[in-house]
Amino acid sequence: MQTTGVTSRTALLAGATGLIGGALLRRMPSAGACRRVTVLARGPAPKAAADPKLDWRQVDLDRLPQPFPAVEDVYIALGTTIKVAGSQDAFRHVDHDLVVDIARAAFAAGASRLAVVSALGADSTSRVFYNRVKGDMQAAIASIGYASVVFAQPSLLMGDRQALGQPVRTAEALAAGLLRPILRLVPRSVRPIDADDVAKAMIDALRDARPGVRILPSAQMHRDPSR
Repeated sequence: MQTTGVTSRTALLAGATGLIGGALLRRMPSAGACRRVTVLARGPAPKAAADPKLDWRQVDLDRLPQPFPAVEDVYIALGTTIKVAGSQDAFRHVDHDLVVDIARAAFAAGASRLAVVSALGADSTSRVFYNRVKGDMQAAIASIGYASVVFAQPSLLMGDRQALGQPVRTAEALAAGLLRPILRLVPRSVRPIDADDVAKAMIDALRDARPGVRILPSAQMHRDPSR
């Protein structure tokens, strides 16, 4: 039976160690829409995962747990870069294959609502490999059968990757450094965005429980319109 958007639900988070995933990890336990959050991660739980609402499971994402955790809502914030992954095939494995595999497994286990981190410019027909992979991922997930799907499409992210033990992404660092003094003059559609803004927008959108597939463009996710 479909529950309303304000009902407290069980949730799953994959990708909790990234910028947006870390922001989701901080926000989800205190969000009124989540009464329990199961986290699937390759590494051990950090101190931030001590909340009693969190069930941190260290797993091999290439071999998803069986049986898969039974949850109602799913948040997927997995992502890498071709430089970090080492090849286009390795990048596609993380940003497409793992994302789709988790979405399918969660749906088969009973999940009905899904929010996924995609990217600005995602398009399965794009000549840009990165955008094409993100577009292919969106198309595959949209066909699974979830009652409600949200694709967040942020521009360049702002946040402290080093604090998370991640390599700094050069494009993000340059954009943040060069554009910060004139941030208000940059169109919101392409303006760098705080990872926490994206996380909040995803939680709010999934709580809304609007049926069908919805895109959250970067401009819409900025919490402070004046920035």
